Amino acid sequence: MITALSGDTSRLRATVDFVKEQDTARLLPLLLPGLDGPELRTLVERCDFSHAALLVFPPDEAALETALADCGLHADEPPRPSVVVRERLAARHHRSVAELDVAVLRPAVPCRDGARRVVEVFALTVPPGSDLDTIAAHERERQHEAHVAFEVEAPDPLVLRGLCAAFGRYGATPDGGGYNPHENGTVFYFTAPADAKADYRRVELYVPGDHRDVLAAHLDEHRRRQPPEALLRLLTGAWTTQALAAFARLEVADAMDEERSTGVAELACDVGAFAPNLATLLRYLAMLGVVREDHGGFRLTDTGRLLRADAEGSMRPLALMYGGPFYESFAGLGHTVRTGEVAFEQRFGENHFDHFARDPELAELFDRSMAAGSRMFDPLPAHPVLAAAAEGATVVDIAGGNGELLGRILSAHPRLRGLLLERPHTVETARRLLGGAGHAARCAFLAGDFADVPAGGDVYVLSRVLHDWDDDRCREILRHCARAMPDTADLLVVERVLPSDGSASLATAWDLHMMCNVGGRERRSDHYARLFADAGLTLVGRTPLPLDGSVLHVRRTAPEPASHGTPVSGPGRE
Repeated sequence: MITALSGDTSRLRATVDFVKEQDTARLLPLLLPGLDGPELRTLVERCDFSHAALLVFPPDEAALETALADCGLHADEPPRPSVVVRERLAARHHRSVAELDVAVLRPAVPCRDGARRVVEVFALTVPPGSDLDTIAAHERERQHEAHVAFEVEAPDPLVLRGLCAAFGRYGATPDGGGYNPHENGTVFYFTAPADAKADYRRVELYVPGDHRDVLAAHLDEHRRRQPPEALLRLLTGAWTTQALAAFARLEVADAMDEERSTGVAELACDVGAFAPNLATLLRYLAMLGVVREDHGGFRLTDTGRLLRADAEGSMRPLALMYGGPFYESFAGLGHTVRTGEVAFEQRFGENHFDHFARDPELAELFDRSMAAGSRMFDPLPAHPVLAAAAEGATVVDIAGGNGELLGRILSAHPRLRGLLLERPHTVETARRLLGGAGHAARCAFLAGDFADVPAGGDVYVLSRVLHDWDDDRCREILRHCARAMPDTADLLVVERVLPSDGSASLATAWDLHMMCNVGGRERRSDHYARLFADAGLTLVGRTPLPLDGSVLHVRRTAPEPASHGTPVSGPGRE
């Protein structure tokens, strides 16, 4: 018990030191990485660092007073009941609220910047021999209630909602809260993002007065993040995929307007749907932010606009592909994990390249779905290799699909020429599209396979190709490239690269997709470097792209300089 109490005192002393040293402008960026400039100044104006908090476990009130005195603290007011922390402890440890005697004190701390701040001390009384010892041990280890707090200066509901939204933009997530009638104050708890630089992971916004109307939305978001509710939302993800696919397949977005709402009856008539069921679909999509219910009808949001066929950057082909063939094959994911076989091939009896090639409409949809992710390519034409290419240099796009990427490069650099290598049926589509874009005179087309990579190009491009294949096939493809490349040529490989630190990335999702549907995989940068080296190539640079993409800049490996050792004397020589 003495050791535990001394540990509480040590934590209390460390908290006092923290409060003395910090201020609002310095602490907020530590808790919310990336926050700076005007938004930081706005937050500093709206809220003020008021305290740091911890939970201690004295056996009685006298022991608590001794611990405070040892840290130079004196509470001006008697302890008050802590409603929020008591309820959190009861829920966490499955105890009755009546069993937990939790008080809160706020002794003042003289701060270096002259401000008046406090240390908020929550005290759960744990008498000797009490069965509350297990709670104390758990809480000391996990520090669930340790947090820093900011008091909102002007408790206006609009300001409060704006502060909560700002915290969310920088990665903080709702973590409960409540209204304390004893103090007439409302607290909003957040969990700081994983990359926060402060030792505290919980952040409180304290607002004088009763703001349970704003708190309700905050608590709803917190509940949505609780394991049962979060898991249920994940389990119904398939419904979302099919709702978006149905919306795209029925061409509902094309029948809607962004500027005015359209009634369900009118939409149903336009797209040939059953009005009551279309209304149910639209309400679900409104919950996802794809449409907005407005004046008795619905209108498109910016997100929903991307499902129009005529929208710039339309993602309708992706909705049809992910809600169509790839949706069917994903039902075999368990088979893939269990056996190592490709689910797509189990479902359709052949690999996806051959399957799409047999069906012209499906092949066209696949090519359009690949082009639908073209935002990844936006910065690529400005890559230094392309910007520095000489007049008349040739860019060879290997397995370049319908020419979307090559067309962007040729549009950005009128001095360059292009050559697209693809399967015969896709070459004709690319020829038509690139010709329509005015590039016919500067672009050649070659129908073939990877073994037909033409020699003599200046810049070679492999965009989203290597992730389709296993390592052996990748080495083979890269060796074809290396044999064709002159010593001065560059190879630009566009892929989603798996993060080396395990952080969240679209590459991780696509790794699962490639495994299930293609038999390929996404890779880390060092994995690609080894594949390049095996093919006689060297990774010389990496540049980030949108949608978690990367450009890997690759060149032929320079030959080892010849060794000039000491000559060996022949017969008759000295």
